[in-house]
Amino acid sequence: MGAKHLSADRSAARIGQCLPAGVELVDTHCHLDVEDFDADRRAVIARARAAGVTCMVVPAIGRWNWEAVLALCAREPGLHPALGLHPVYADRHADDDVAALERALAERRPLAVGEIGLDFYIRDADRARQRRLFEAQLACARDAGLPVILHVRKAHDAVLALLRRIRVRGGIAHAFNGSLDQARRYLDLGFRLGFGGMVAYERSRRLRALAAALPAEAIVLETDAPDLAGPRHRGERNSPEYLPEYLEALAQVRGEAPADLAARTTANAREALGLP
Repeated sequence: MGAKHLSADRSAARIGQCLPAGVELVDTHCHLDVEDFDADRRAVIARARAAGVTCMVVPAIGRWNWEAVLALCAREPGLHPALGLHPVYADRHADDDVAALERALAERRPLAVGEIGLDFYIRDADRARQRRLFEAQLACARDAGLPVILHVRKAHDAVLALLRRIRVRGGIAHAFNGSLDQARRYLDLGFRLGFGGMVAYERSRRLRALAAALPAEAIVLETDAPDLAGPRHRGERNSPEYLPEYLEALAQVRGEAPADLAARTTANAREALGLP
């Protein structure tokens, strides 16, 4: 472990120790099942817990990794699965995957349906197929009474239109980067908005202004590990153990005490996802 990682671990531990008794952090979006963590997964989870991140939500991206996500969450206390068909992989999802998802929701009862949504950032994306998959999965979530975890790029208005038509129990718009008006529309539909490492970059002026303008009840924390690492880990693997750093950055942007924001974002996550 290099000096940079030691410094980051100490920073995370320092913030974790500043949290009042009983306050824990929730990483509402981390892909701990992926091979990036194969060499040290248990150690990463242990360090996250030591830093106060005692609850981690692990969304699946396709039928091919549902069992891995479910197995990981079953053997690690504090990890919770979400099952879904990610829009980026729309061309890989089979025609019967939605029916399989419906069965899995009934039989395995994950925390949420996700990660699902629309991604119009991708060049030559099959938008029609993405829409069909998204609509079908929203219907599954509605019928199962589960919240959803959304992946949205360059498609907020399209997603909001579908959410108004197919009403679900709410959930989280992951890695939110829309406008303040779009944020308010998500809130009206019962959603919270995820913020992580990107808000720690000073150059993320528009995102930081948005984070400062939102009401406290709108915000949840996330890492999207192993992606979207903050500035202290630029170019490296992101990890839930770094969530306290992102809390500190967000608290500075909003002019709040980290402990107060920790309590609020954890309460928001529990309410949005029905966490125990």
